[in-house]
Amino acid sequence: MNVSLPEPLKQFVDGKVSSGIYGSASEFVREAIREKLQREQDRQAAKDVLAEKLRQGLASGTPIPLTANYFKRKKDALKRRASRKSNKA
Repeated sequence: MNVSLPEPLKQFVDGKVSSGIYGSASEFVREAIREKLQREQDRQAAKDVLAEKLRQGLASGTPIPLTANYFKRKKDALKRRASRKSNKA
């Protein structure tokens, strides 16, 4: 397989090889491809986890409408709880 690179990328790869980090341009390209493959696998795994959490959430019970009043009640309840805890301390 032959790969053609624009001059700036070629200079970048040549710099890595001449610095001794990589033994050859092929070694650099192999590592770059492995890293890209790993990122794609990690991204797919994260998508799978998110999809499962969404499925679990959808199956977790009756949905609650999230209205402005809902958030106000939650905030008020948290304030009351925090106030009770600080009074006990």
